[in-house]
Amino acid sequence: MESLLATVSTSYTDKREEEDAALVEVKQPRKAPKLSFKATTPAEALEILKNEPDHDSLISTLRYLGPNSSDFSITSPSPLAAQLAHTLVSDIVPNYWNLLYERKTPQERQAKTKAVSDLELLLACLRSVTGLNALLLVIKQLIQRSQESKTAIGGPNIQDRLTILLQVLTELIDGDETIGKLSNALWNSNVPQPKQKAIWNELLSIVGSGKIPGLAAEAEDVIGESSKKISEKYWIANGSAYSTWLARNITLWARSLPKKPENGWKCCGELLCKAFRLGHSGKLLDQNHDHKSIVKEILTTLLLQQQEQHSVQFEMLLSALPKFEQRNFILSFLKLVSKAYLSSIITSEDDSRWWQSDASVIAATAGLIQLVLAKDESRKIHLMTWLTSSSGAGVGDGIAIRRAVIAALATDKNDIETILDKILRQFGDQLYIRHTPTMQQEAHAQVLLLSAGYVHRIAPLRLRMLMRSGTHLSVVSNRLAASSPRARFLGMAIGEALSSLVDKDDKRMDFKMEEMTTPEAKWYRSLVTVFDSVGSLSALKSQTITKVPRRQPVTSQPKSKAQVPQLSGSKIISIEEISSSEDSDDDGLLPYAKPDSDASDSDDDPTLITRNKPIAPIYIRDLITFLRDTESYDKQKLGLQTAASLIRRKANFGTEVSAHAEELATLLIGLQDKYEITDFANLRLQGMIAVLIAQPLKMGQWFSKTFFDGDYSLSQRASVLTTLGLGARELGGFADEEAKTTPKSKVLPSPSKSLPPALHTLYTPSSDEVDALSTQLSNTMIAPMAATLANKITGPSILKIRTFSTRMAVEAKRKKPIANALAKIVAESFFFPLSGRFFIHLKAYGSSSHSNIVFNPFLLTLFIKTLALLIHASGPSTLSLPQMTSEFWDLLLNLRTQSLGDGTVVEALLFAFLTLLEVNEDKRDLVDRHGRQLLETQEWVEVVFGRMGGGEEEERGRMLAAGVLLRINEVVDKYQALLMGDLVGF
Repeated sequence: MESLLATVSTSYTDKREEEDAALVEVKQPRKAPKLSFKATTPAEALEILKNEPDHDSLISTLRYLGPNSSDFSITSPSPLAAQLAHTLVSDIVPNYWNLLYERKTPQERQAKTKAVSDLELLLACLRSVTGLNALLLVIKQLIQRSQESKTAIGGPNIQDRLTILLQVLTELIDGDETIGKLSNALWNSNVPQPKQKAIWNELLSIVGSGKIPGLAAEAEDVIGESSKKISEKYWIANGSAYSTWLARNITLWARSLPKKPENGWKCCGELLCKAFRLGHSGKLLDQNHDHKSIVKEILTTLLLQQQEQHSVQFEMLLSALPKFEQRNFILSFLKLVSKAYLSSIITSEDDSRWWQSDASVIAATAGLIQLVLAKDESRKIHLMTWLTSSSGAGVGDGIAIRRAVIAALATDKNDIETILDKILRQFGDQLYIRHTPTMQQEAHAQVLLLSAGYVHRIAPLRLRMLMRSGTHLSVVSNRLAASSPRARFLGMAIGEALSSLVDKDDKRMDFKMEEMTTPEAKWYRSLVTVFDSVGSLSALKSQTITKVPRRQPVTSQPKSKAQVPQLSGSKIISIEEISSSEDSDDDGLLPYAKPDSDASDSDDDPTLITRNKPIAPIYIRDLITFLRDTESYDKQKLGLQTAASLIRRKANFGTEVSAHAEELATLLIGLQDKYEITDFANLRLQGMIAVLIAQPLKMGQWFSKTFFDGDYSLSQRASVLTTLGLGARELGGFADEEAKTTPKSKVLPSPSKSLPPALHTLYTPSSDEVDALSTQLSNTMIAPMAATLANKITGPSILKIRTFSTRMAVEAKRKKPIANALAKIVAESFFFPLSGRFFIHLKAYGSSSHSNIVFNPFLLTLFIKTLALLIHASGPSTLSLPQMTSEFWDLLLNLRTQSLGDGTVVEALLFAFLTLLEVNEDKRDLVDRHGRQLLETQEWVEVVFGRMGGGEEEERGRMLAAGVLLRINEVVDKYQALLMGDLVGF
């Protein structure tokens, strides 16, 4: 036996070699292939999925569970279906998704193939309420675990799993027919009807409640926080994109629904209601934006298609909405049509047939409005209420939308007569004249004149009877007795226009006033001749709708066509060409020595040296190019530094500035401090002020509209208000005072009231100048009162020595009169656009700072101070001061509740009240017109003054409150007898 075991050879190895040879390759016999299992029951399918199946077993199981399976439906909610969906999401998707998912181009994804891919098998098993719930549940759990894992070490890679699940969710609901397929599969299944309704309600809560975009946005943030690379953006996390997807699904589903089964239309209407309420708290006012995008998608898909029109489906869909949702749809529809298809401003003032230039578009819009109404009385009432309500008639939009609505309603004689009668009664009401914003009154005046023209053509006897009634007489008489020049102008324009329809030449009303000879008065009188018809939708279906050239309406003041005198400008006197002689001797010219060093060579990195630096822009088009080039630091900086001076220099030189004023203002407002340029906020502000000064009539209204309607941040809206306030004061002749309140000398808040450093640098650059101005003005207004009180405390006046100054000393101290160009345009271009749109914004969005960005305390404070600065800069001799005082006083009294708990808003209100009392020098007239408001203000300020503590932080508020009370008490003591009528009721 020992002979069988003989030594063949002996070898010795080093210890290090032995350690290196510890890992040797050992060939193992090849294993047998893993068997593929096929499920025959749902329970077997669940077991296969739980036990890490191979690819073949997975695909066979997915085919068994797919929609074409006759044994079991995974899309029908059940305990076993929920377990299968959860297993697919938590176990199968993380392991197999990268294998099944292939990134394709949009063209490849839209291409349909006959063979069903493996990815489609997986998505088909999850495309149900059960699958969506399982996906959202796992995403929510991973988000919660990501917060816990920040303090833990190790653990699974949550970010990768979230990325996969977001891709699955995106692919699962992508497409314009997803909801239609889900609903049709649900209602065509064998599930009992009560269970079908419960499943549908669950689908509504998932798709229409904002749950999907909310969780997707959270998951996207988690991925972005932990990833060093820029993470992918998903459309399901974007509120606007999700709303558009939902609208497309609803419209395509509505197009496929038959007319008879009402259950499908009811469900479609429920989903549309959910879509309308789909708001996003991330951005203020996004809910209104998404509402309009949904309405636009419905109109475009169902009514404005080039090939066919689905008016029947549109009527069924609109009828499925509740009455209040139908009203919201109509309001959004009118706003959308006005912005997208109609000219926004008055087109002409001189030609009486100005309205024919866009008659075809108006006719098409009127036809579209009639399709929306569909002879439904409730919708017609909503539209008539919109025309005559205190916040309707498209205030802020052009007259085109009012023309289209009246043309659509004028086909019914009773409707147009009802509109005329109701608006006549309202237009002559004294409370309406005193307290309604001027912009609203102008819109209602246009509605009144347009409807009167239609009534005159349809039933002239009816208009003649209205002219002889007391309603019409009260309109003219109450308007003529109003204190506001604008109210009187509208009354005279309506009186002359209506009289021209029913009276003969020798009996026509003619006030023979200079205001009634202006182009604006002629334009108002021409409204009764406007006659729009109802046409086809072809003009709206064509995407090449020509916008009417827009021109600003001129003011009704005399000599309104005269340009506002500019404060700075340039004039070319002569251009002379100097030719040098070729025989000139240059021998006497000594060249400069080469410098020792170049500043541009001081950079350590030679690749960063810029040799070809841009030169300063010479033309406005060059400036626009510089501001648009956000990738060039040099152009951005040079454009900002030269913007203000270039715009002011070109203001009176050709049409460079006037033709590009809106574009310049838009670029400056939206400009971001990408490169942290020194004094960026001040340079941008000076450029915006220069644009405003160059075209005050046009840009004052544009900036006011942009503040409310633009999609801008708080700091950008604050810069718009600052531009209006400082620009108006410069027009009013206060340029010297503005120079004293430069950023070097501006008044900063106390440290205890300062924002955090990041927010302080973001918000304060545009608002500190307004704060400094308000502080300076309040000190100027309070100083005389303090001096008077100090003089009374020192003893009786008879014991004091009076000193007399010489005439030369008096003349030296007397302020020289300044040209106030603001007084002529402040009402129409600055104040009324701001105050009028504020009331409209208040009625549309409410007074909550969460839903209305204007009621943010920081922005509201700046808004109030800006209006006060406008009134102060216009001066006491402004013709529109009574109407501005009335509108501003009502606005301030309405904001008393907003000031609760916020000292900055209280200080702004007190400063505004003090400004009103100072600018209105005729105190007797003030008491006569605003006695009740004066007493309400006194009572509120006394309460505010009593609540203020004795700390240093409230010192400014106490000073302002004491100043307001002192001024009010002086007025009350002097005109106490005149106030007795108000005191009795008060």
